[in-house]
Amino acid sequence: MITIYHLGVSQSDRVVWLMEELGLPYDLVWYDRNEEGIAPPEYLALHPAAMAPVIRDGDRLLAESVAIVQYIAHRYGGGRLTVAPDDENYADYLYWLEFNNNAQCGMFIKGALKAAGHDGGLIGMVSQRRTDGLFQQMDDHLATWPYLAGEEFTLADLMSAFAVVTVPELSGGNMLASYTNIQRYGERVTQRSAWQRAMAIAGPKAKRP
Repeated sequence: MITIYHLGVSQSDRVVWLMEELGLPYDLVWYDRNEEGIAPPEYLALHPAAMAPVIRDGDRLLAESVAIVQYIAHRYGGGRLTVAPDDENYADYLYWLEFNNNAQCGMFIKGALKAAGHDGGLIGMVSQRRTDGLFQQMDDHLATWPYLAGEEFTLADLMSAFAVVTVPELSGGNMLASYTNIQRYGERVTQRSAWQRAMAIAGPKAKRP
């Protein structure tokens, strides 16, 4: 059985979401952040950079969300929520599967600069341009398709929802409010019963059981 080492208010909630989507059993081990908002020392014992999520499958520890969700979907989910290489939408699936980390990096830099009270100079300008461009591309894409890889919900959506839904909520204001197609997409994704169950178990507002 998969063990999910869940760090409170982190992207590890998407692994819980995946398990709920696939109807797979799992154990959840919860770690609270300390007063400074960082992972506790016990979590560092799992991963030297305290990255979340981390899972255990037997003797194997695995980090990195993209690796984890594909590992689980292929090894235990029969390939559900993935796209096969010979499918027409495979390239879209791969692109949007990797979108989250690029988008979030810019969002976090923007938030940090805002908190520091300055624009960040060249780094801030490049980060802002890249982030705006990425979300504009997503918004344009979602004008045509209900989900990022096409007509069906896939791991690409499961990966991207944290940037689209959770980060704006945690920022205290919806920084993506001007992207109407992304807003509709966020509403569509959060209506999924598996997402709602996962957020109740391990989402940003959930509490240690």
